[in-house]
Amino acid sequence: MKKILLTIALALAFNVAFAQVAEKENLKKNEEVAARKTSDLPDGWKKGGTFSFLANQATFNNWLAGGQSNISGNIGVNYDFNYKKNSWSWDNKVIAGYGLTKINDADVQKTDDRIELNSLLGKKAFGYWYYSAFFNGRTQMDSGFDKNSGIKTSHFLSPTFLQLGPGMMWKKSDNLKFNFAPATSKLIYVNKQFTVASSSFGVDQGRTNRFEFGAAINGYYKFNLMENVSVENILNLYTNYLEDPQNVDLDYQLNVAMKINKYLSTNFALQTLFDDNSVAKGQNYAKIQTRQIIGIGVNYGF
Repeated sequence: MKKILLTIALALAFNVAFAQVAEKENLKKNEEVAARKTSDLPDGWKKGGTFSFLANQATFNNWLAGGQSNISGNIGVNYDFNYKKNSWSWDNKVIAGYGLTKINDADVQKTDDRIELNSLLGKKAFGYWYYSAFFNGRTQMDSGFDKNSGIKTSHFLSPTFLQLGPGMMWKKSDNLKFNFAPATSKLIYVNKQFTVASSSFGVDQGRTNRFEFGAAINGYYKFNLMENVSVENILNLYTNYLEDPQNVDLDYQLNVAMKINKYLSTNFALQTLFDDNSVAKGQNYAKIQTRQIIGIGVNYGF
């Protein structure tokens, strides 16, 4: 009986050892295939993007069921310019948008206002993995006002958020990648006029900038849901080691384009933000911010 049990144990050990060796060989082969696929891509610049214009309008005249006449418009630019040279990869994306809406006799209000640049530099390590360094910068073009008091809370380049840090990137293609940067510096800048009476966007009263140091995770995934329907996901996470590291900042963007023909499409955009620095005076918790835009518009690829 002991001999049988010993034989079974040895057989299981041999199978486990063989499986581990086979798994290592398969992993090595997959990494070699990944490296070969990447090296087969042509060197140089790969550029492309879209310009979109969305418009919505509704008019009510003696409409007994009720309703408010309104008109709105949004323009947006989503442009990629990526570079590859041997074992080096440099991916860049610019996202810009601006939108306005007018409801009856109310003042014109912004529905979108942003400029964002993402830059990710990578040096091949092994398989799909790269040593990396990333930069993210985002700001706005126009003034913003508190919806309750009407007081100006922001304007051109104020606030500006900058992030920079080294890390590791996993990149299967230009449409599927994520980056982990465990030593990321973050700088928040606001004009001094917004910190005279109180703090603004996390910048203390009387100051114009705030420095943070933490970890950042960035993910990007774009795919075709079906013919003429593309889905783009952009995820940015950040935690500040220096203050409340358990509170993770979130910025998630979802862009869906449903192409009708060469120039017309139905576009859907959703952005979700969670940031401790968005806490207003008198609040004791940060709110989740959401922005949603949907409409039929003109798309131009370039």
